[in-house]
Order: sequence, then structure tokens, then C-alpha cells
Amino acid sequence: MVHQDEQRFDLVVVGAGSGGLAAAKRAASHGASVAIVEGSRVGGTCVIRGCVPKKLLVYGSAVGEQLADAPSYGWPVPPVVPRTQVLLDHVRREVDRLNGIHEAALNRAGVALVQGWGRFLDDRRLQVGEQVLRGETILVSVGGQPVCPNLPGADLAMVSDDLFLLERFPGSMVIVGGGYIACEFACILQGLGVAVTQIVRRQLLRGFDRGCVASVEAGMVEKGTVFRKGVSPQAITSTAAGCRVELSDGDSVEADAVLLATGRKPRLVGLNLEATGVAVEGGRIPVDGDQRTNVAHVFAVGDVTDRINLTPVAVDEGRAFADSRFGGKPRRTDHGLVASAVFTQPELATVGLSEEEARQRHGEDVRVCEARFRSLSRALPKTGSPCHLKLVLGPQERVLGCHMVGEHGAEIIQMAAVALGMGATKADFDRTMALHPSISEEFVTMG
Repeated sequence: MVHQDEQRFDLVVVGAGSGGLAAAKRAASHGASVAIVEGSRVGGTCVIRGCVPKKLLVYGSAVGEQLADAPSYGWPVPPVVPRTQVLLDHVRREVDRLNGIHEAALNRAGVALVQGWGRFLDDRRLQVGEQVLRGETILVSVGGQPVCPNLPGADLAMVSDDLFLLERFPGSMVIVGGGYIACEFACILQGLGVAVTQIVRRQLLRGFDRGCVASVEAGMVEKGTVFRKGVSPQAITSTAAGCRVELSDGDSVEADAVLLATGRKPRLVGLNLEATGVAVEGGRIPVDGDQRTNVAHVFAVGDVTDRINLTPVAVDEGRAFADSRFGGKPRRTDHGLVASAVFTQPELATVGLSEEEARQRHGEDVRVCEARFRSLSRALPKTGSPCHLKLVLGPQERVLGCHMVGEHGAEIIQMAAVALGMGATKADFDRTMALHPSISEEFVTMG
């Protein structure tokens, strides 16, 4: 049934994050009429409350170490205290600028931006305020949101989204969680002079190479992060100075503020997705290799599918969907070899299999090459954690994994990912002439 006042499009995209934006613009370039619906700001998690503002805070927090190193290079910089209110204000201004750029890009592409929270009426129609949009094809790209654990007093704590809204950072903070978000913010805050205690119930950075994680943890401890491992929070209570976190071992930790960084989940609440008939499993939307749900004309990309929740993956999924559906160029996103980084201090970057994963698959056919050293940039300051580089080799000495802990790790691993994607062997690495003096040369000189 067609509603008299409904607006009709070839494609209606729900969610203007990385995946939705990429799909909308690419579909429009193929001649499709496209509307994109967003109840918050254009740009999604990455631009507004994730990757971009977080990385700017990483850069800001690293300045303190650079200033501390300056005297060893002949720059007698006196001790200074960061003005975190200035940093946060500048970060928000940059987010505003990027938000405007993304809105302008949609306008140039001919995509109709419909602002408001969408609610499905059926498998083709979406209500946004007083408007009803009808799409011959629907793409769900609503992303994810922080998980708030069912914990007494949880309302006294913050989640990661809230940190970007603060006027200034507190003097001390308890961070609950051991994943990449918890670790990155622990390093950011510690670098900006905040006293950080991190509560880790199980493993730190679960899923990453364990040897490399140990190097990250050692570096974080050296910079001042206090870990409480093997315990979990039981309750959060208010104190005169801030908050107290009661722990499972009977102890407690007090700080000015508490951050709950215990994971993320797809943002499905309020969508009325059940009206579409789209299946939901474990809180996520399952899709096939073409990003198609169980409903033939409804697709999903990005974090809402809860597979590899990274911005470049969502972007490629969105473009592959649009090329296939509207461009006559069928293709699928390859989820098999995806590089990733954790912007801790020291930085962790990785592509391919961890040593643990490789040994599970290939057993005795796995060989590991490693190098640990203090980089030349630390020679004069004589501070800072060592770099840790690691190659995981499989049958026929093919490089199955490449991992690094240390400065510029993500920049270096990005190029290593090209080599792994081409099936490089240890001999290929060995044949490559080193660029000296550099950190990355160790990848082509290690035994």
C-alpha cells in the first residue's frame, strides 16, 4: 500500500556513519535516487565520537612526553601543565568542521539528508518525524553504541561518548574494561596528567597477539597506569570527592570519575526492525557476503552486523553494496586480511594471524621471528618502552602475521599488509633492502 504523502527513493539508508555515507554517495553516483536518515550528526561514531576525535586526543596527550624529552635535545622547556579544556574545545571544533564537510559532500552527491530518528513501518517504509520515506532498497547502517553493564550505580559513571563532551578532564579516573577503547583512553588520560586505575576482569586486549599485548601493558605501567587484574566491579557509589568502585575481591578504588568501557553493541533500539521481518541474532543483524539480510531488498553494513567493527571495513562494505546493487559491478568485501591498530602509548598494530592463532591452525609448522630494541628516538632521552616487532611464519615460511608495538606502528603495518596480501614469504622480506636508520628496517633484517 502506498501512502499518499510518502517520498519514494531507489535507496533509503538508515544511519549516516562511515558505511552509510559511503553507500549513499556511491549509489547516487550510479544514478540512484537516495535518501539518508540520521538522528544525530552526520559522520557517525568515527567522525563524531570515535576514531577521529580520539586520535586527536592521542596526539594531544603525546605532547607531554615530547616536552619532557626536549631538554635532552637541547630545548630547555620548563615543566608545564596541560589545559585539557583547550584541547577538548579544539577537538570539538574540528569535529564540527568535519560534520559540515560530510553534509556538503552529501549535497554535492545529490543525496537527500533527512534529519531525525527513523522508525520502520514495514519492510520498505520508514517514518522520520512527520515524513514517510519509501525505499525500493533499504540499507541499515545505524552503527553501534557503548554497552552499559547492569551494575548498581552505573548511572554515576561515564561511557566513552561522554568523554568528548567534558569541559576538562578530571584529576583521577577509574576505567573499567580491558579492550581497545579502555586501553586507549587510559593512555590518553594518563598522558594528560590524569591518575588512571584500570580494572581488567580477564585478559587485556583479548584477541591480539599475547606477546605484543604484554609489551603494551609494560609500556602503560611504565607511564603510570595502575592495573587491577582478575577482579570485576560490583557497585559504584558516590563520595564527597567523586566515586568509589567496589571490587569483587572486597577491595575498592576511589577516583574523581569512572569510565565504563566494557564493549559496544549494535544500535537497534527504537528502529522497530521487527516490522521489516529482518532477522536479528545475538543483538546484531546477520548478513551474507553481499550484505543482504534474510529480507531480499534489505541490506546492512558496518557495526550493526557486528563482524569486524572498523571504519575502513564499513566503508568498503557500503561501496561494495552500492556497486553491486546499483552499479552493475558485483563485488564483495574481503574480511580475510584486515589490518588494525590500538592507539595506546606504546601503539600496537597488527595484520594477519597472532602467534596463538597460527599455532592453532598450523601447529609445529609455525616459526616466530622477533626483535625488541629501544628506538633511536629514545637514545638521548633514555626513557620510553622498547619497540617490539614480530613476524609469524607458517608453512613454506609464508608470513602469516606481522605485529608491532612502538612508535608509528600503524603507519608501518599498513604497508606490511600489502605484502601479506600478496602472499609474501620470509625470503621476500629478507630480500628487501633495509632503510636505515628506521624502526621498520627490523622487519627485513631480523633472523
